[in-house]
Amino acid sequence: MNLNILLLICGVLLLFCVFANRISDRFGIPALLLFLGLGMLAGNDGVGQIQFYDAKLSNHIGTTALIFILFSGGLETRWPDIKPVLVRGTLLSSLGVIITAVVLFLCSHHLLQLSFEVSILLSAIVSSTDAPAVFSIMRSQKYDLKSDLKPILEFESGSNDPMAVLLSTGALTLLTSPEFTTYKVILDFILQMSLGIALGILIGRVAVYALVHIKLSYIGLYPVFGIGLALLTFGLTQALHGNGYLAVYICGIITGNAVFLYRRHLIRFHDSLAWIMQIGMFLILGLLVNPSELWDVFFISLGCSICLIFIARPCAVFLCLYGSKYSLHEKIFISWAGLKGAVPIILATYPLIINFPNSQFLFNTIFFLVIISVLFQGQSLNFMAKHLRLYKR
Repeated sequence: MNLNILLLICGVLLLFCVFANRISDRFGIPALLLFLGLGMLAGNDGVGQIQFYDAKLSNHIGTTALIFILFSGGLETRWPDIKPVLVRGTLLSSLGVIITAVVLFLCSHHLLQLSFEVSILLSAIVSSTDAPAVFSIMRSQKYDLKSDLKPILEFESGSNDPMAVLLSTGALTLLTSPEFTTYKVILDFILQMSLGIALGILIGRVAVYALVHIKLSYIGLYPVFGIGLALLTFGLTQALHGNGYLAVYICGIITGNAVFLYRRHLIRFHDSLAWIMQIGMFLILGLLVNPSELWDVFFISLGCSICLIFIARPCAVFLCLYGSKYSLHEKIFISWAGLKGAVPIILATYPLIINFPNSQFLFNTIFFLVIISVLFQGQSLNFMAKHLRLYKR
């Protein structure tokens, strides 16, 4: 395709996404769904007729986008807010993800009669929640949630993606590499999480020291420092076989809660960069799917969504929050707010890349499951919060 035409299409799509976000704020439709829809319209089955089938490129773009989205989320996470919910939030983002995956596997394999391979990959891939989808709706409302609901949802969704990545890659490794055992996967998991936490803290503190003691010549260099910091944190952690997503999020929290020159300028820049990354990521993922193929997996996706929303997610939430200060209504809302987003779609590209059996069926099923989750749960979040009386007066 001619470069000028390509740049023109990119510009038009970006501007459409900017105005689509106004629709999101006005009608409470998650921006994720609108961006995906625009990508699908521009794709092979849509009016744009753009031919795009590169799962590997989509995966790389999605990974890069997630680095900056998680880093920006960390920068804007206030430590005083998440400190009271740290223990329960950590349980939800670790044990909660595992419980969700296990229960969904049992439902999809035994109730829906999906194959063992598809069931285990599906359950691992869709086990995490999506914060942008939840709070794009919450920000459009004039009320604030009671108690510590918002902090625990933000912390859980910002920190549970690494667990979903580890479960998904671990499941794929077990299915494709007979020499790997469950014991090796567990050891690998412990190593990745430990290194992710340690390097995130270490690099974050070094970055804060540099920002406090070294005054850069130009204001514009501070955002550049942030970009380099996010890429360095992820790349170094991954190279040392740690979990880069977790490291980036922790590094962002440490950096964002420090006091240094032009801190607000850096945070605002990365907020804008995160929006660009979200838009680009969702558009690419929308291009990758053919809408005409989704109807073939509608009933399977619907069945998996029902199992996830009404069985797997509630089991995880009620077990992880057992004995906590949260009321029954608050637990129900936290359970309902477990929306699926871009991460499951990105993780679903891994089987596509290696041509795993039934990988296209798996990808389409997960894609439709995300759409169902965003439409059904996303549209009813405001209703649930009001019905459960969880808004401040």
